[in-house]
Amino acid sequence: MSTATIQVHALPAFSDNYLWTLTRGQDAVVVDPGDGAVVQAFLDARQLRLRAILITHHHPDHIGGLSLLRERWEVPVYGPAAEAARIKLLTQTLEDGAGLDVLGERYEVLALPGHTLGHIAYYSAQGRRLFCGDTLFSAGCGRLFEGTPQQMHASLSRLGALPGDTAVYCTHEYTQSNLRFALAVEPDNAALQARNAEVARLREAGQPSLPSRIDAECQFNPFLRSAVPAVRAAATAQAGEALDDEVAVFAALRRWKDVFRG
Repeated sequence: MSTATIQVHALPAFSDNYLWTLTRGQDAVVVDPGDGAVVQAFLDARQLRLRAILITHHHPDHIGGLSLLRERWEVPVYGPAAEAARIKLLTQTLEDGAGLDVLGERYEVLALPGHTLGHIAYYSAQGRRLFCGDTLFSAGCGRLFEGTPQQMHASLSRLGALPGDTAVYCTHEYTQSNLRFALAVEPDNAALQARNAEVARLREAGQPSLPSRIDAECQFNPFLRSAVPAVRAAATAQAGEALDDEVAVFAALRRWKDVFRG
């Protein structure tokens, strides 16, 4: 294995996806390659060898490039065992707690049901990196297409408990729209106001707002803050009813976000 350090590259695809690609020397691993042509162009431009593909869940914008890449590269395709029937090109199925080597760095598989039932993430305690697909976004979270509020709240709580300096590599550039919602929930949150200004500068300069960090998200992401009185009060006012616990607060926030047009 190369002695070079691992670098993570954001390859833009579609309207708002990032196809995160890790490189070390001339070796590369890609996460959720929704567009194989984008990944292959990056590999060609840098004369890189693809070594593996990591999948978080079955949605087309995360797996659409598998066929093209596998035609060129006979590499392992890792992904959630629970979604193997929906991701036909998986070669290695993964359960919660599994471990794998990614360019010489150890990663743990985290099962995160909610967005989809079989959704997983890849977390490196060694490198302090989290590739979390569509579960946690900066200032937001994924829609509940298959799972329950209880499942998604538990999944997000699990991520929120990771070391604060963990870099969060989610798949979509949704940060500005998420921040508009977060400001409707907690308009007086100073950390949120600072993040909003920071992201405005980054996006105006054409830069990604990602990766974020776990400790930062815990300060301003409403979906990690169901226990905070101001968040609970805002969710209660929006729901128009008493909310008995953190899951109820989370569920009310998610329903609110689904219809939010701020």
